[in-house]
Amino acid sequence: MDHRLLEIIACPVCHGKLIFDKENSELICKIDHLAYPVRDNIPVLLENEARELSLEEEK
Repeated sequence: MDHRLLEIIACPVCHGKLIFDKENSELICKIDHLAYPVRDNIPVLLENEARELSLEEEK
């Protein structure tokens, strides 16, 4: 994931900062507790494509 891209994209729900989880290829929003997939190096920032983070993942 390009660091420059991470600086300009935001959560589509709350417009907060996203954190890249390289291991799972996801962009994490800690505010909304959502994980957005990254497919073929392209972030899929659609709310209906996001999954909710479990309590363990939020730590």
